[in-house]
Amino acid sequence: MDISERFWDRKAEAYSKSPISDEGTYQKKLAETQKFFTPDMRVLEFGCGTGTTAIFHAPYVQHIHAIDISQNMLDIGRAKAKDAGIENIDFIRGTLIEFNAESASLDAVLALNVIHLLANRHETLADVARILKPGGIFVSSTVCMSNSYLRFIELFAPLGKLLGLMPDVFILKESEWAREIEDAGFAIEVQWHHGLHNMAVFIVARKIDS
Repeated sequence: MDISERFWDRKAEAYSKSPISDEGTYQKKLAETQKFFTPDMRVLEFGCGTGTTAIFHAPYVQHIHAIDISQNMLDIGRAKAKDAGIENIDFIRGTLIEFNAESASLDAVLALNVIHLLANRHETLADVARILKPGGIFVSSTVCMSNSYLRFIELFAPLGKLLGLMPDVFILKESEWAREIEDAGFAIEVQWHHGLHNMAVFIVARKIDS
């Protein structure tokens, strides 16, 4: 188990009990995502945490694969899904790359509040493009701190990670992230800001038919 996994395992219980910081924005993201869903869709969410978003989306699709590196997060997610009577989610420990879905096998992939935590962002985005069917959707909500004073957190992140106080954190620029999505073979259909200093960007992109 690496440092990030241990960090999220320790945080799982408190994370599951913490309130959503901006309920209105969260509901807007849920609603906009669900506009793209149909009942026959197979969806994957990586970095699913304790499964709250997957559980909200489950009634609108056929099946959701919910992936996270934290076993404690997943255990909480399974319990929450059971309590909610949701049976079309499977919770899987690991990363997107480790899940190794078949090419062009999924209708939608969700990456919510996770991209800025990944050292292998480009590899992960390439795998998203690989596993989505032509016309499939990629939904991301990503913290882009490059224009905020919080960008200086990158200076302290290695020490914070070593001390177990924080996970990996990487500084993204919204325009660069959007361009990376397009360069990976997607057309962006929805893009808007939210959060402190508009640092978070919500994007829905469709894989271009090839």
